[in-house]
Amino acid sequence: MEEFLKEWGSWSYLIIIAWTFLEGETVVIVAGILASQGLLDVWIVFLSALGGSFTGDQMYYYIGRRYGTPLLDRWPTMRSKIDWAFRLLRKYETIFILSFRFIYGVRNISPFVIGISGVPRLRYFILNLLAAVIWATSFSFGGYYLGHAMESYLGEYKYHALAGFVGAAAAFGLYSWMRNRRQIRNLGEKQDAANADAKAASAELAESQTVASE
Repeated sequence: MEEFLKEWGSWSYLIIIAWTFLEGETVVIVAGILASQGLLDVWIVFLSALGGSFTGDQMYYYIGRRYGTPLLDRWPTMRSKIDWAFRLLRKYETIFILSFRFIYGVRNISPFVIGISGVPRLRYFILNLLAAVIWATSFSFGGYYLGHAMESYLGEYKYHALAGFVGAAAAFGLYSWMRNRRQIRNLGEKQDAANADAKAASAELAESQTVASE
C-alpha cells in the first residue's frame, strides 16, 4: 500500500473527488487515516472531499430545480420516498440543508428535493458551501486523528483494523443498496397494482354507464 500510494498518490485525490461527488463518508475517513501515516496529505484530502461534495450537491440541486417535477411525474414511486424530506425542509429549511449530509441514505435525494422546493440559488449556494466545509472537515480530520489513535493503541495491527473497517463499511453499503432496491421494487409493484385497480374501476364505471344508457 505504501509503495502504491507513493507512486500513484495523486490518483487517490481524484478518487476522493469522484467518490464524494456521489456519496463518500467511508473513503474520506480511510483517506484521513492514511494521511495520519504520512501516505497522503490531509489538507489535500480535505480539499478533495470539499470539492467533490460541494459540486455533486450543486448538480443534484440544479437537476431538481430544472427537471424535478417532470421526473416525479415520470416515476411517481419516488414521491413516497421523498415526501418526508419535503416536510423536513419546509419546517427546518436551514438546519436541513446544513445537516442532510450527515443523515445516512439521503445525501443524493436531499439536494434534488431542495431544488424542487424552490430554495433560492444564492441561499443554497452559501449554505451548501458551509455544509460541505463542515462535512469535509469532520470526516477528513476525524479520520486523521482516528489514524493517530490507532497508531498509539494498535501499533502494527492498525492496518488490520483499517481493513476490518473498510470490509464492514462495504458490507453495510451492499446491504443498504440491496434493501433500497427491494423497497423501490416493492413501491413499483404497489404502484402498478394501484394503477391496474384504477383502470379496472374506470372500465367497470364506463360499462355500467353504457348499460344504464341502453
